[in-house]
Amino acid sequence: MLYQGNSISVTLLDNGIVEFVFDAKGSVNKFDQATFVDFNAAIDAINTCTKAKGVLITSAKPTFIVGADINEFLDTFALPESELVDWIKKATDTFDALEDIQLPTVVAINGFALGGGCELILSCDYRVADTTASIGLPEISLGIMPGFGGTVRLPRLIGVDNAVEWITTARPYKVEKSLAYGVVDAVVAPENLRAAALSTLEEAIAGKLDWRAKRQPKLEPLKLSPIESMMSFSTCKGMIMAKAGKHYPAPILAVKTIEAAASLDRKGAMAIENKNFATLAKSSEATAQVGLYLADQVIKGKAKKAAKETTIKIDKAAVLGAGIMGGGIAYQSAYKGTPIIMKDLNQEALDLGLATASNLLNKLHERSRITTQKLGTTLNNISTSLSYDSINEADVIVEAVVENPNIKKAVLAEVESLVDESTILTSNTSTISIDLLASDLTRKDKFCGMHFFNPVNKMPLVEVIRGSETSDETIATVVAYASKMGKSAIVVNDCPGFYVNRVLFPYFAGFSQLLIEGADFAFIDKVMEKEFGWPMGPAYLLDVVGIDTADHCTGVMSQGFPTRMAKIENDPVSTLYHAGHLGQKSGHGFYDHSKDKRGKPVKVVSTQAKSLIEASTHATEKCEVSSQEVITRLMIPMVNEVIRCLEEGVIDTAHEADMGLIYGLGFPPFRGGPMRYLEQLGLDSFIEIADKYAHLGEIYQVTDGLRQMAKAKNSYFDTNVSQLSQTNNVNA
Repeated sequence: MLYQGNSISVTLLDNGIVEFVFDAKGSVNKFDQATFVDFNAAIDAINTCTKAKGVLITSAKPTFIVGADINEFLDTFALPESELVDWIKKATDTFDALEDIQLPTVVAINGFALGGGCELILSCDYRVADTTASIGLPEISLGIMPGFGGTVRLPRLIGVDNAVEWITTARPYKVEKSLAYGVVDAVVAPENLRAAALSTLEEAIAGKLDWRAKRQPKLEPLKLSPIESMMSFSTCKGMIMAKAGKHYPAPILAVKTIEAAASLDRKGAMAIENKNFATLAKSSEATAQVGLYLADQVIKGKAKKAAKETTIKIDKAAVLGAGIMGGGIAYQSAYKGTPIIMKDLNQEALDLGLATASNLLNKLHERSRITTQKLGTTLNNISTSLSYDSINEADVIVEAVVENPNIKKAVLAEVESLVDESTILTSNTSTISIDLLASDLTRKDKFCGMHFFNPVNKMPLVEVIRGSETSDETIATVVAYASKMGKSAIVVNDCPGFYVNRVLFPYFAGFSQLLIEGADFAFIDKVMEKEFGWPMGPAYLLDVVGIDTADHCTGVMSQGFPTRMAKIENDPVSTLYHAGHLGQKSGHGFYDHSKDKRGKPVKVVSTQAKSLIEASTHATEKCEVSSQEVITRLMIPMVNEVIRCLEEGVIDTAHEADMGLIYGLGFPPFRGGPMRYLEQLGLDSFIEIADKYAHLGEIYQVTDGLRQMAKAKNSYFDTNVSQLSQTNNVNA
């Protein structure tokens, strides 16, 4: 044994081959600070071994290296930029040292080689992969770019255009594609990986392979003429700017990094990568996107825990109420492998539900996303019925009938009397109290909310709503089922609007108030889409949701929070609703909706909507508001309500609060969610701004809890806000 660390060991084999093995203490190999210490020590051990003839790099795990330890990123990125440049330079120096070992190096790649794992294999002379390998550079998705030499080595191995594609798309490539691009040199079956890698290394040691010539291009400038360089980089930058936009700086800076380093040797190129990596790491976008990754891990971790905690296995499901929503739920369950029965009172609804599922599958099939066999299997997993007889076998039942509490209560009570005592009942409701719906049930512990978002196949979120008598096992089982369906579940406690809709309606209220003051809804939409980054501005979102639905939900929220969310007098949403402007469903809302010759949706500002709003609000003169005021007037109410949900324990953590709006509403990912947005703005700054608008009503007034958090310099991401609020209430 030449070296033994916590993550890496180096052994001299009998034939002069040194085996460098990654084997971290946890379930996967990753580059954390401790691993870099081992990495440098291992290279030193190899360089001082006089008997060494070549280096074989392997992983003792089922997967090679998943990348850097993202859990360390936020603390590291908080360093001053000069220190961050020094930190990343030390890392790239380590990879350079591996590349500079005066012996041939061959790496055996199994499973994932992502991020730093990909950059490590690029530092080796030869790369042999097995058929399980998946290789890529996902850093762009975190708001950064490859920082361990990826922007330097990859273009010199596979060319600028290919490297730009790999880096800016951030997706992993299967081994066949990796071989075609030239990222790996050979592909073998898993059982032959070690032997093939050793054979390659032995050929290099024997001089049959010129490993020095293989290494040399990575040390030199790119071989591009000035004209080739100009054409290649101009095209790449134009395409990426058009796709990524101004809110995502990482892709374009990655391309500019490759361009600036093209005429330099490795040392000069690495210096540019170091500097630009640090620039991105210090950006608010990187902080937000790394935060989202960590938040997503929180949700996934809770789903895994739920799956372990429940003793109930979901082998068959049922959905009550077909149509588009029921069909979407049936499709999602069946597609992910859980057979489901779709029950309705009339055949037309069942036909629509089946057509919904069938259309989704056919679109996937047309795009070669699924096989004919998968299409058939999924459809066979969906059965339909006009009676309750067929649902006795279901382990979980999702009620998805019309959003009317009396109808839902009647359906749920009837179903409960017909199914086994162990069957779990859920309601796909967006606003109706779970305790209210449970009031006529005998087994309230077996009932909870399961709020899907429309369209079900595209929206990743499911709100699992806990009633006051819902058992922990019921919640765990439904979270596990949602996860099995491919959804991200967040558990929320029962209250009007639950979490996502509860925080959405103060945002809508801020929008309505601006319209009453004479602001232009098309301008507001433009600001919130182009400047803030929402996929839809509030007027367009209301049209998509349905003006009638929004007006109904506003009434529900008003009853639940009569002082904070009382219905606004002359609310433009109500005005349009009563005038028959229901949004996309009627063709007229804030916008007039139609389709072009290709069938794509088209919207234009409705002059009639403008006239209706002006008449009801008496705002005949246009109110000029700045972009910043639009953002402020809409976002303060939303963030304030998120904070209240955390303080009241409606939702557990800031991580889940962020992911709920990212996955449920399309909150701009580059802002990281409402709580990350708040913390990047600064608690003190937010309070100062909100206080200026406190006279507009309770939705603009910050909580005492927020003021205490700001005074204590605490972060919502490492504070149990609900527990803190309860303690403060007791002390008060």
